Amino acid sequence: MVHISPDPMATSTRTKTPKRKPAAKRGTKRTAATRTSKKQPAPVPRSPRGKPGPVNEWFELRSSPIQGLGAFATKDIPKGTRLIEYTGERISNKEADRRYDDDAMRRHHTFLFILSNRTVIDAAYGGNESRFINHSCDPNCETLIERGHIWIESIKDIPAGTEIAYDYMYDDDPKYTEKDYLFYACHCGAENCRGTIVMTKRQWR
Repeated sequence: MVHISPDPMATSTRTKTPKRKPAAKRGTKRTAATRTSKKQPAPVPRSPRGKPGPVNEWFELRSSPIQGLGAFATKDIPKGTRLIEYTGERISNKEADRRYDDDAMRRHHTFLFILSNRTVIDAAYGGNESRFINHSCDPNCETLIERGHIWIESIKDIPAGTEIAYDYMYDDDPKYTEKDYLFYACHCGAENCRGTIVMTKRQWR
């Protein structure tokens, strides 16, 4: 379900290309409509660099023992609280593959989140602070997709000062080797840590 990996310093998603306007037929008068091409959408700006500080009424960003910046509760959060929407540029799977080539990376790092079979959200562009919420194999939050939006919601009471995290649940692949699992390594520190953010029953600690 999830295909992201936060990092405090990085800011980094799928768009449908508009159909080209057909050329005017020969012998016909060119109108303003046929002369003017369709405006292309403005490019989505890269997300700003992350920095410590308050985000909303529920959490703030701080240095995390898991990785980089993380989200920490600024007050007690009740179970079932909707904390923030995961936002970013909506791109195609093909565009996501073009932007991020795991084979070329020394370590895995993207802000990609699968929204549907054809659409991925890349929070590196037009994203908010939700991209800094880290993975945990023992999460206190989960992600919900409702009407084309991704929400992060608490699944238990979270005391003030606790790091907010959810399970990234990367899709497993029967072809994965130990090297693949460790490429997607997990450092959440939970007792039940499986050693990888891939959703697998195999332990890689």
